Amino acid sequence: MMELHAWTDGACSGNPGPGGWGVLIRAMEGDTILKERELKGGEADTTNNRMELLAAINALEALTRASEITIITDSAYVKNGVTGWIHGWKRNGWKTSNKKPVKNVDLWQRLEEAQARHSVRWEWIKGHAGHPENERADELARAGMEPFKPAKSK
Repeated sequence: MMELHAWTDGACSGNPGPGGWGVLIRAMEGDTILKERELKGGEADTTNNRMELLAAINALEALTRASEITIITDSAYVKNGVTGWIHGWKRNGWKTSNKKPVKNVDLWQRLEEAQARHSVRWEWIKGHAGHPENERADELARAGMEPFKPAKSK
């Protein structure tokens, strides 16, 4: 049976600063890779958390039909937010338990919409710990950031 996996990562040079996001999507049957797709992008002035969210959003938005997918992220912010915190935020009118507006609410709402048509399993892994797919997602995020970094002076 085919399984979909997406490794997602975000990167930022300064926080805020230029940032990028990267995604590695694999369709697999057992240990056999059937298809692989890489995605990346970035913004000139952003935060690491926004890039982490955009990586997950873009992974889900890239799917052309309703799918079962496992998203593997090294961001506890994304994993905990989408599997837990978001329910309370919605109940509280997108306010935190301290009655403050939820940061990145635009992206949380977009992520919620993107995952609505899929069956998503969320996994957290430690970043920069030698997971080849997570390292590749990090490389893609850094590449996505490159066009937005200031030119180096000579």
